[in-house]
This record gives sequence, structure tokens and C-alpha cells, in this order.
Amino acid sequence: MSGNARSLIANRGDLIRDMRVAGLEVAAAVPTADYLPEVEELGITIYPVEMGRTGINPLHDLKYLLALRKLLREVRPQVVFGYTIKPVVYGSLAARLAGVPRIYSMITGLGHVFTTENARNRRLQKVIGVLYRLGLSANRRVFFQNPDDLQEFLERGMLKDRTKGVRTYGSGVDMQRFAREPLPEGPTTFLFIGRLLTEKGIAEFCEAARQVRADYPEARFIAVGPHDPNLPHSCAAEDIERWKAEGVVEFVGGVKDVRPWIAQSSVFVLPSYQEGTPRSVLEAMSMGRPIITSDAPGCRETVEEGVNGFLVAPRSVSPLADAMARFLAEPERVAEMGEASWQRVERHYDVHKVNRVILDAMELPSVSEPRNA
Repeated sequence: MSGNARSLIANRGDLIRDMRVAGLEVAAAVPTADYLPEVEELGITIYPVEMGRTGINPLHDLKYLLALRKLLREVRPQVVFGYTIKPVVYGSLAARLAGVPRIYSMITGLGHVFTTENARNRRLQKVIGVLYRLGLSANRRVFFQNPDDLQEFLERGMLKDRTKGVRTYGSGVDMQRFAREPLPEGPTTFLFIGRLLTEKGIAEFCEAARQVRADYPEARFIAVGPHDPNLPHSCAAEDIERWKAEGVVEFVGGVKDVRPWIAQSSVFVLPSYQEGTPRSVLEAMSMGRPIITSDAPGCRETVEEGVNGFLVAPRSVSPLADAMARFLAEPERVAEMGEASWQRVERHYDVHKVNRVILDAMELPSVSEPRNA
């Protein structure tokens, strides 16, 4: 059960393919609101279900729960796997009500309610905490993409049984699809990929770029990612227009394939406030790029400080600018750390190794050997 079709394709497509290679029959429930025809290319049965993507609306959420229960009673799966908050919470409860014998969930991050402290979010945290506790109580195993999230769930009582928690190295990355590319010639290029949300650190990226450009006018800065004003914590349109007008950062918008942009970059930058494990970072590492990212949950695990990149304090501009400047002052670091990034991915984040951990924990057949690049 997925929170949106695009995520199912990008983040679970490899897991679905490995399941099918292992001889499993797979189907997916996806929200109708953002249904994409491309999801049919996964080669599995797709069941569109009405779901409100954001916010807590008791009536809408109850309708989603009942729709999932009805679907599961009709399909009668032996195993249910959900990720993102609503499929985890309501999917787990629906599966229990429908008599599904084995229920699993993956936590892909805490979400914006937990990354920004204010009175409203503190109230929502309590509500969401209760919902998670109810939903996860039905699970045999709960997968976490970083140790910080697991600890947070335990401390908040959202997961009562530590033995249910299974750590994975994110969702993994397809090292064949995101194969190593030679570093580009020309100016050192810093690349940001992500939705234009405040919690992704795009404001810090733009301000750091402006500071660095003052000392290194030849440096290039690119931001790839869509702007959806309807999403929580979306950047203000006037801020984006101001950054574009400054002309320091090149804004590309959303793209279907990020590989050409990673290929023309020298260093990948994601100053996010918190993640599950950022897929964009893994893709850049797999293509042999050094990383600058936040010393924050989900991000910090991807970088060995000074080996394949640098960790910087989240929500801060000066440390980010300093890290960028280090690559410009010592350009030989780019190739050295890029190679270290690839090696780190090969050791831990190869998608087939990650999928094997997931399938083994679910007591399902898995592909016998990882298919490395």
C-alpha cells in the first residue's frame, strides 16, 4: 500500500521487481488523486483507492480505512506491506480487520509534523503518535531506514516492541541504472535535487551558493525539483522568484530522469532537516559523486565525514558554504570522495542487498544474489 503512485514507481519499483523474480504475486493499492499511467508498467495489479494525501480529516480517513478493508477482504492477500503514514496506520488497521495474517510496514521518515516544532504540530504529534501505536501494534515487523527514527518511535511509544524493528539501509539504489559517470570538465558544479520545500534546505542551499559565488565566481549551482504550493512547507513563490532573479542558482524544475543532471555535477548537496534515507543522495553516490548533507536523522548515515563528503549542521548557511568552499579550494577531493561514495553504496546500499534484508525479515523468498554494477 502506497502513499502515491510516483513513489511506488521510484521507491518500491525495485522491491516489486525482486518480489516478482522470486515468484511472488504482487498487487498495489495507490491513491486515485495522483494516479499515474506509468504505474501500470510495473506489471502488477493496481487498485486505485480514495485517500487524502495530507492532513488529518476523520471522515476522509475513515472512508480510506473502510475502502482498504473492503479491498483486502475481496483480494484476500497473505501479506500486506505499507509505507508512508496513512498506508501504514490505516492499511495496518484495515489489514487486521480484514483478517490478513501477516502485516508489515516501512517508516520512510517522520514527516514535517515532527521536523518543525510549534503548538499546532505538537498537538498533531500526539494524535499521530496514537495512530501509529494502534497501526503498528498489528505488525509483525516494522522497517526503519535509519536508527534515529527507530529510537524516536520507541521513545514516543509509537512502537512498543523493539524486537519488531528492522533496520534497512534506506530503500537502496539500483547501481546498474545509476552507474558511475566520469566527473564533468569545466567549473565545479554543486547540485541540489528535491522538491522545493523549506525542510529540504533549498533556502540554505541558495544562500550558501550566493556566499560561495562571491569568492569563487566560476562555481556553478543547480537546483532540480518541482514546486508544489499545495504541499506543507512548500517554499513561498516569491522566494523562488527572488532566487531565480539573483541568477546564482539555476532552477530546472521537475524532471523525469535525474541521471543527466547528476552526470554534469561535481558535488551533490542536500541540506535537508530530516529524512528516512534520501534516495537522491544514494543515486548521486552510486554515480560517483561526493556528498554534502546535514548531520541530521537519515542524512548522516550516508556520509563518512571527510571520506565521501561532509556533514553540516541543519538549518545553517555558513557551515554549508564552508563545505562547498573546501571542494573549490581543494578540487582533488572531488574525485577521491566520489570514489569513496561509490564504494559506500556498493557495501551497504545496493538495492538488491536491501531488498534481500526486507524479504528475509518478511519470511518471503528473495533473489539469491545481489546484482551489482
